[in-house]
Formats: sequence, C-alpha cells, structure tokens
Amino acid sequence: MQWDIVIDNFPYLLWGAYPKGPLGGLALSILLSLGGIFGAFWIGLAAGLMRLSKRWFIKLPSVIYIEIIRGVPLLMLIFWFYFLAPILLGKTLPEAESALVAFIVFTGAYIGEIVRAGVIALPKGQMEASRASGLTHLQAMRYVILPQALRNMIPSFVNQFVSLTKDTSLAYVIGVVELTRAAVQVNNRTLSAPMEIYLTILVMYFAICYVLTALSRKLEKKMARYQARG
Repeated sequence: MQWDIVIDNFPYLLWGAYPKGPLGGLALSILLSLGGIFGAFWIGLAAGLMRLSKRWFIKLPSVIYIEIIRGVPLLMLIFWFYFLAPILLGKTLPEAESALVAFIVFTGAYIGEIVRAGVIALPKGQMEASRASGLTHLQAMRYVILPQALRNMIPSFVNQFVSLTKDTSLAYVIGVVELTRAAVQVNNRTLSAPMEIYLTILVMYFAICYVLTALSRKLEKKMARYQARG
C-alpha cells in the first residue's frame, strides 16, 4: 500500500493550493458547510415563521418555496444556480459561490420545516398565556415561543449540519475544489494509490460527521434532562 503518496499530498487534501492559491480541500468543505448552515438558518427561520402565519399571502410563498425545494435534488439545484446566474446577473459567479447559494437555499427549506415543527410542538397554552399577559403576537413569538422552540431544535439543526457537510461533496461536479475533488485531482496525478486516497477522505468525512453527531446526541440528552426537570 502506497501511503507515502497520501502523506505527500495530505496538505493538498486539507486546504488545496492554499497559501499559494485558492483555498480548497477539507478547509473549503468546512467553510461551505458553515456558510451554508449560517445562511440557511435565517432563511429557514423566516420561511418557518411565514408558514405558521394565518394570512394566506404570507403563508403561500413559504409553502411554495419549501415544497418545491424539498422536491428537487440538491445536485440539480447546484446546476440551476451555476448556469442560471450568468443569465440573471449578466456575469458568471465563481463555482464556490454558486454552490454556497445552492446549499443555503436547499438547507433553508429543511430548516423551515424544523422551525415550523418546533413551534407547533410547544403547548398552545404558551401563546395564549403570553397574549393574556398583554404581549402582541409578534412579541409573544419573539420573547416566549421562539426561545423555547429554538432550544428544542438544536439537535435537529446539528443533524442538518451533518447532512450539509456530506452534501458539500456534490460541489465537485461544477469544479469546486473541495475535499472530494481534491482527492480526484490527487488520484489523477498519481494514478497509483486510489484506494489509499479515497480511504483517507472517507476517514476525514467520518471524523467530522462523527464529532457533529456526538455533539447532537449530547445536546439531545441535555434537552431531555432539562425537559424532565421542567
């Protein structure tokens, strides 16, 4: 087994051509997943709250967005943003930015459903008691409902983060030099250690996802203890 090839190219798998060139490899995969989950949180929060609205003109756009995006494969969405951006903007977006937008839009739809489910799971008496105390609907949602619901949603958010981390590997199809494409490039240069190279990136993906999954389980246990005390 030719592990010396993996060792020689390990820095490229970690951060691509950086510092001599654009950031890539595992570092870019992590940045894409972090940027994706951060942007998707705010889009998903807005979409989830809009879907809970009783006014149809507020609820309908959210329903359309969530249902359409959840029914489209992420790979297709990446292609859409990559090839549609030059038509809409008049210029070509960098591959990494196109992929990041696709990740945000895609993950935002799922977070929207997490938010909706988290709010619905709370007892209805919470809102009624808040309104009876003199708070408006928006104030009750901001100060009473969302703090409780978001705390219960944390494990689901972490699980979505795990899924997005793995999904960043799809960005290689449009030329983003994240971890998977970095491994492909190393394998194409060496042509002598494909098993070692792909086994290495398997372990790297597993390590990240295992840490995030362990964090999710720890958070779930803490939430369960908190609810039991309540």
